[in-house]
Amino acid sequence: MVGPRSRNLWVIWLSFALALLLSVAPMPAFMETGRPLWLALFLTAWTLALPHRVGMTTAWVLGLAADVLYGTLLGQNALILTFITFLVLSLHQRLRMFPMWQQSLVLLVVFGLAQLVQLWLNALTGNRPPTLLFILPALVSALLWPWVYTALRIIRQRLGVN
Repeated sequence: MVGPRSRNLWVIWLSFALALLLSVAPMPAFMETGRPLWLALFLTAWTLALPHRVGMTTAWVLGLAADVLYGTLLGQNALILTFITFLVLSLHQRLRMFPMWQQSLVLLVVFGLAQLVQLWLNALTGNRPPTLLFILPALVSALLWPWVYTALRIIRQRLGVN
């Protein structure tokens, strides 16, 4: 038996390209420490919506692309995005049942754990001194979650992405 044919997968990859662009777009210096985790937000939204299409392999490839784009240690962002995707896939059934505010709280914890791993990797490579501001991107991302998820859901429904 043949499964349903995938349609409009280019929309997913275009949104990931947009997330990569947003993650390197210039921002004022005072807002730079709170830059949202755009790639993690978009990856989480697509993983929740289409877990059979977007998974850990996609996260790994996007992480390698982010590593090349940011000029960081090769595999660092790949590891972090794969970790986020693993946690989201593990909590997939529960997250879909939660109201939006509870999803934001769970994703605050998931993104906070990812930021801890990022801080640990940065400390190992000696790139950045540890500060308490490392959790700020996770908080901003959790606050942006309802809008990102709603926008991507509307795009997915209008364009029939499956």
